[in-house]
Amino acid sequence: MGRFLLGRLLGAIPTLLAIILLSFAIMRAAPGGPFDGERALPPEVEANLRAAYDLDAPLAVQLGRYLAGLARFDFGPSFKYADFSVGELIAGGAPVSAIIGGAALLLATVLGIALGSVAALDRHRALDSGVMALAVVGQVVPTFVVGPLLALLFGLWLGWLPIAGLEGGARAFVLPVVTLALPYVASIARLTRGSLREVLAQPFIRTARAKGLDDATVLWRHALKPALLPVVSYLGPAAAGLLTGSVVVETVFGLPGIGRYFVQGAINRDYTLVLGVVVLYGALIILFNLLVDILYGWLDPRLARR
Repeated sequence: MGRFLLGRLLGAIPTLLAIILLSFAIMRAAPGGPFDGERALPPEVEANLRAAYDLDAPLAVQLGRYLAGLARFDFGPSFKYADFSVGELIAGGAPVSAIIGGAALLLATVLGIALGSVAALDRHRALDSGVMALAVVGQVVPTFVVGPLLALLFGLWLGWLPIAGLEGGARAFVLPVVTLALPYVASIARLTRGSLREVLAQPFIRTARAKGLDDATVLWRHALKPALLPVVSYLGPAAAGLLTGSVVVETVFGLPGIGRYFVQGAINRDYTLVLGVVVLYGALIILFNLLVDILYGWLDPRLARR
């Protein structure tokens, strides 16, 4: 297992480098530039700005300087937020995105596994059908519909929860967390149900039941761990997506997270800001996939011996 994890760590470096190169090329190929606006700048002013941000250098030189900065954990200056570096902007938005994403991940994992287990045990009955129907709805209804509906119901009509900003304290995170978690609850529930039904049909489960073990003991001691393997695989990229924040959710509820900076950076052609968020997102995906491999070794000890 240790050799396998070391190989994954070494393989993560070229993967992250490929993500950076591709993002760098796409941003530079997109029409427009960071200093374009409704009113064109005088040529000499734009030339000075491009020189100040090293945009007058050849692309290969710009890429080399950017990679050298990343090696020092320096994401460079923002082209549009003149008083802030990209690292400062990400650090400012990261706590909000981390709180929303972490809480949504916990809610989605616990609720999704619970609902999927209930549906698997109540096979082809009313509870199974009801859970799966709700899971389908949760997957197909987009967050930009769910978010405003929840804000309208619980914020405006009932007045229970704040609908924008952070003035409500912890209560301000309830609606964004629920909105962000619902699609993942549906996906985890479906994965858990399908995997658990396959495990419950295995011979070793029939043997456990033949020994007189009740359903709860069979589920917790024998069936649940192997049934969670597909869920763990799904949680790797899902966790990265949740923890880096949702663009739609942060926009709907007016939250200053990483997602909003990413959108504004793309609109404004703020190259370094967009690249900084992409690098963070790519690094988190690699990290969480590595954690998934570790969890695999715990859930299936045969992998730990490889």
